[in-house]
Formats: sequence, structure tokens, C-alpha cells
Amino acid sequence: METINTGNIAALFEAFHATFRDKRDELIALDAKVGDSDLGITMNAAFEAASNTVSGMADDALGKQFKMAGAAMAKAAPSTMGTLTATGFMRGGKAVDDADAIGTGEMAAFWRAYADGIAERGKAKLGDKTVLDVLEPIAKSLEGSAADNASLVDAVVAASDAAHAALEATKDLVAQHGKAAAFADKSKGLQDAGGTVAFLLIDTVARFVKG
Repeated sequence: METINTGNIAALFEAFHATFRDKRDELIALDAKVGDSDLGITMNAAFEAASNTVSGMADDALGKQFKMAGAAMAKAAPSTMGTLTATGFMRGGKAVDDADAIGTGEMAAFWRAYADGIAERGKAKLGDKTVLDVLEPIAKSLEGSAADNASLVDAVVAASDAAHAALEATKDLVAQHGKAAAFADKSKGLQDAGGTVAFLLIDTVARFVKG
């Protein structure tokens, strides 16, 4: 797939929902170690609502579809991670508002807005062991690919690889936010649950574009 166009968004969100439906129990188990065990439930509900929302919007602008998906997530999953994910998609949607299709440049703009939106909303910084520790490498990888005029397929695969490496690196960090922070050093050695969501998102995009 050279670009993602307006008619592809519903299928992309079906793929997101399939990912989080399949990973529901895995995310619950991961979150249970230092959280409140609801991450898998939250993400499944969020993407089910988003997928249902965009299913009939094939003729609407790209940005509008992403923003409406984000709004649906916020309503269906009003937890911390649900709210942050909704914010990311709404900010990303705004960044591609005027685009007719998503190529590498637009993908980079989307994920930069996504990462910056979550950093602003969540008041986190790099190294705090949050979703941002995986989102920032995704955005930087895509920005580098855009500067190199890489194809969309190559760009999202490279971003997925960068996200995987960043997720592994979160195991060496100590949580500074949310319920995980209460466990302090006990969180060390575990991959960050929010970072896992970020990896699953970009990995789903990569598989979708390759497919």
C-alpha cells in the first residue's frame, strides 16, 4: 500500500479493534502486575467504539474520521489510557485534516501530533516509563523516514521496529506516574503497559500497510 486514503480508514480501525480484542487478556495480565487490570478491557472497548463510528464514514475527510474515532474512544473508555489514546487520535486527525491521503510525510505528522498531544495531556516526560517512551521513538523514526523520502511501507515497518526496541527499553525504567508509580522499583524489569499499547498500534499499522 503506497498511501492510506479515506476509504481505508474503516478497515484500519477494524484491524486496530482486532488487535486489541486479541490482546485483551494479555494486556489485562500485564496491567495487573502494577496497575488495576483494566487496560485490556479499556482498549478493546475504545477501539470497538472507534471502529463502529468510522464504519460508515468512507466519504468523509481523513482528519474527520480520526477525530470522530477519538471522540468515540473518549466516550466509550473514559479511563486514563482511554482518554490519552482518544487525545492522540484527535490530535493526529487534526494534523492530517487537509490531506487527501496518508503517505510517509502525513504519517510522520500524525504520530508527532499524537505523541505531543499525549505528552501535553498526560504531563509526562521521556524516561518516566509511560506510553511516551514508545511514542516518541515512533514519531522520530517516521520523521527520519519522511526526510529520507522512504516509502510508507518501509517507514511504518521501521517505526514498528523502533517501537519494539523502545518497549524493551522500558523494562529498565521505574514508573513515575499513575498506580504503577506506587510500586516504584517493583515496576523495574516489566515492560510498560502503555508503551505496549503504542507498540501494538504502530505494529498494526505496519501489518495493515504491508498487507
